[in-house]
Amino acid sequence: MDSKKEEVVDNNTHHILCIPWPIQSHIKAMLKLAKLLHSRGFHITFVNTEYNHKRFLKSLGPDSLHGLPDFLFETIPDGLPPSDADATQDLVSLGEALMEKILAPFCDLLKRLNDVNRTSNDSPPPVTRIVSDGLLPFTIDAGRELGIPVVFFYTISACSFMVFKQLSTLLEKLGPPPVSKDIIIDWVPGMKAIHVRDMPSFCWSGSGADHFVLNFSMEATEKAHQASAIIIHTFNALEQDVLDAISSMFPKVFAIGPLQLLLNRIPEHPLKLKDSLWKEENECLQWLNTKPKGSVLYVNFGSIAVMSPQQLAEFGYGIANSKHPFLWIIRPDLVVGETAVLPPEVG
Repeated sequence: MDSKKEEVVDNNTHHILCIPWPIQSHIKAMLKLAKLLHSRGFHITFVNTEYNHKRFLKSLGPDSLHGLPDFLFETIPDGLPPSDADATQDLVSLGEALMEKILAPFCDLLKRLNDVNRTSNDSPPPVTRIVSDGLLPFTIDAGRELGIPVVFFYTISACSFMVFKQLSTLLEKLGPPPVSKDIIIDWVPGMKAIHVRDMPSFCWSGSGADHFVLNFSMEATEKAHQASAIIIHTFNALEQDVLDAISSMFPKVFAIGPLQLLLNRIPEHPLKLKDSLWKEENECLQWLNTKPKGSVLYVNFGSIAVMSPQQLAEFGYGIANSKHPFLWIIRPDLVVGETAVLPPEVG
């Protein structure tokens, strides 16, 4: 994708509905993709769960999701009990709810957006395409019911997607988890010999949560064959071999990335919305500006990983013992059941 002005779509009939997996990293990537599509002239509707919608309003302000006339925000329930917590939801409970309870409200939203009886002149055009996170297989069912093509967008690497694609074969060859992490796998298309330990933990651990993720990932990836196209957040120079292998399995595969680099190449997007579910603390920028370039360690465990207080302390001691200045992003919900507090000698 590039930003040549003459390539902008010049009509108001193309309406793309974007729906991410409802966690921070997937929302962030989908929002970047939505902005890129909007810059090409597409009308966008971005769908958050009600839970994350409230978190955005809390972190960014009450007017943050007003959007634009052609970039709107909608919400659907996630199927979980209401909560005011400012934390990442339990992934197993969330995944089960998404599989069992979200199809109906999602279809209701699509029907409302495509209601032929709308009389307002400023109503958006009907949804003509769904861009769905690849881990939301219910969107395929909704698209089929309402006659709307669905594109799957994967925020993971092409290698990770290929592993997801091979999960059923992995179970056939190795048996169900737990399995030895030292086994070498040399039959995954586009990927040279790798160890089982190089794969996601749900491929080998056999824990309760990982067992659910394994089955969920297999079911979701099977639906990828019903998508009209697949977009992967990567680029050819990074994963050429595995992208070639994926392209031989699916009719339309597009590597689009890095998304932030592509966004930087277009004029400033009119939607000023930031993409953090937590309130940002910018005070660290002044401190960073006092440090030489390339001298600060950046530590971030993402939006879903959790740890015990003991693990937090051990990581803290290890980072402090590096003798380098460091910036560590510690979410309010990083430590299970407790407030994240570092030992005084670490902070």
